[in-house]
Amino acid sequence: MRKVELTEVKNIYEYEKIRDDFRKYIIELKKRRRISVGDRVTLVFENHDTVLFQIQEMMRAERMVDDDEIKFEVETYNQLIPEKDELSATLFIEVDDPKLLRPVLDSFIGLDRGNHVYLQIGDKHKIYAQFEEGHSKEDRISAVHFIKFKFTPEQINDFKDFRNDVKVVIDHQNYKAEAVMSNEMRQELIKDFDSD
Repeated sequence: MRKVELTEVKNIYEYEKIRDDFRKYIIELKKRRRISVGDRVTLVFENHDTVLFQIQEMMRAERMVDDDEIKFEVETYNQLIPEKDELSATLFIEVDDPKLLRPVLDSFIGLDRGNHVYLQIGDKHKIYAQFEEGHSKEDRISAVHFIKFKFTPEQINDFKDFRNDVKVVIDHQNYKAEAVMSNEMRQELIKDFDSD
C-alpha cells in the first residue's frame, strides 16, 4: 500500500480549509474499518487515508510547522500502513472510568506477548497479530497498540472467499472475546490487499 508522502501533507492553514470534509470522510471510512471485540477492545484497521488524517490532526494539535518535525511524524506514522500481503490495525483497550484505568490495563498484561490476538479464517487459518514493541513492560501495558497480520497468498484467497467467516479473536487468560467481521468490512479490507 502506498505510504504517505511529505508532499501530500497540507500545512495547518491549508488543512483547516478542508478539515471538515476530510473528517466526515474519515469518520465514514473508519466505520467500515472498526470492529469491537467484546466490551473492552476495539481494532481500527489502518490505511493510507487514516494515517494521513492522524498526521494532519497531530500537526494541527501540536501547531507543527517545522519541516523536520513533520517529516519525522510522516516517517513514524507510515509504519502503520500495511505492507504487501498485510493488514495493519491500531488496537485500543477501552476504559471509560479513570478509576478503573489501572486495574483494567493490568488485567491485560501479556496481551502483546504470545499468540493472544489473531484472525481466524473459517476452520483453516489462524493469523497471529505481531505487536509493535515498546508499548508494555513486565508490569505495565499501554491502552494503545499497533499490530500487523501477515498473510500468505492462500490466506488472502480464503479471506476474500465470503463462504468463510473471518473472526477477530482475543484469547487471553483475563479476556476472551471474538467478533465476526461483516461482509462490508471485509470488502473494505480486501482493498488493502489489492492496492499497490
